Order: sequence, then C-alpha cells, then structure tokens
Amino acid sequence: MKFYKYQGTGNDFVMIDNRLENFPKNNTKLIESLCDRRFGIGADGLILLENDNSTDFKMVYYNSDGNESSMCGNGGRCLVAFAKSLNVINNEATFIATDGLHNATIDENGIVSLQMKDVNEVKIESEYVFLNTGSPHHVTLVNDLENYNVKENGATIRYSDLYGKVGSNVNFVKQLSETHFALRTYERGVEDETLSCGTGATATAIAMNAIGKTNSNAIDINVEGGKLKVTFEKSEKGFEKVFLIGPATFVFEGEIEL
Repeated sequence: MKFYKYQGTGNDFVMIDNRLENFPKNNTKLIESLCDRRFGIGADGLILLENDNSTDFKMVYYNSDGNESSMCGNGGRCLVAFAKSLNVINNEATFIATDGLHNATIDENGIVSLQMKDVNEVKIESEYVFLNTGSPHHVTLVNDLENYNVKENGATIRYSDLYGKVGSNVNFVKQLSETHFALRTYERGVEDETLSCGTGATATAIAMNAIGKTNSNAIDINVEGGKLKVTFEKSEKGFEKVFLIGPATFVFEGEIEL
C-alpha cells in the first residue's frame, strides 16, 4: 500500500488515497499498527481521502488507537495539501468530514486556511471553559505552562466524571499578550500530549475571547510544534466564520505491506 506522511505544526498523519476504496477501514488493529512509532509508520492519526458526490472529497479520520474519531483541524489542513498534490483540487477546496462541510484555501507557501464549524455554545465555569469545535475541548489557564505535567493532568481531566466514558481533549493555556497565547494539549485517542491540536487551538482562541481575556477576533497560538492563527466573527448566535490557519507540510512517502 502506498502512503504519504504529512504534518501540521508537528501534528503528524498517515495519508492514504482511498478513492478506489481498497483500504480495510474496519481493521482497527491495522490502523493502530500503521500509526505505531516503533513498529509502523508513526503518526498521531491516519486519514483517508475518499470520493464524495457533492464536494471535492471526503475526510475519514482515525486516531492513533485505530478508532474513527471526531474532527481534526490540523488533519483537515494536511488533507487539503494532500488533495492538491493529487490534483484533486487547485487552491480552493470544499470537503465533507464527520462534523459537516468545510471550506479551505491553500496558498503557494503551503499555508492552509480551513473553515471550522460555527460555535454556538460555550460553557464557562470558574476553573475552565468547555466547547466543541468539531471535537470536545476543555480549556484552562495555567501559570507555569513550560513545566506543567500535561500528560498526567490531562489524563486526570479526560477520564474524570466530568466527561465520562467519551472523554474530552484538554488544553492548558498561558496568555502572552492581548492577542497571543501559548498552548499545550492532551489529546484523547492519542492519550498523550501532541505537538499541536488544531481544534484545540480553535477552542482556545474562542474560549479566551468568551471569558474576556482578549477582545480580538484574530488570535495567534503558539503550540509546541509551531504557530497557528485563528480568526472568527462574533455574533448574537456565537462564533461564526471560524478559520484555522497554518502550515501543512509533506514529509515523505513510501510503501508498506499490509
């Protein structure tokens, strides 16, 4: 099987062109083994590009544990770059994912601007904010982000009674300026800290605006693997025209025996 490896600010993915529907999609163990960093290709997730009747393509996303999962923002951006390399699109794309329709553009430098779902509900508590940006996200401010134990504290929240069996991604945030934040994320399904999380960066930007830490609708986010930008429009309904912006980079391609 031919595969391609892409990364978006350190969030890395195995990409497979499945327009001929040859990939064994129900083989959870296979997907998990392909994502294994010692015995497989190594990735935070695996993404299939498939045909769709009403859009340019369909995105099917699996976490590294082999299970199909909710929306992945960085994965969506990387899939747009992958689709361009296959000549499925030029510089603009519409595609369908598990959370609905997405629009995107990619420029000559490989910067992908991906429209995320509207966010109409933000739950604000004293210690945290919870919202869904295609995936569920718990967002909390911490002081010493550099030395914070993200894996241990993230797992505690992810498996707590607060979110039950389904769990939540957990984001730990430090404010750097009025429009600039640093972010570290524990991702469910990966069950560890990742270098970047697109839906997490999106959730963080909206959460910081919702609790008044910033009045800006254009937020810079430093993730462990690079820099992302999130823009949005605030309305009576909530947050609309939400865009996740950042690089999507081809790493390598190869063949692997199934």
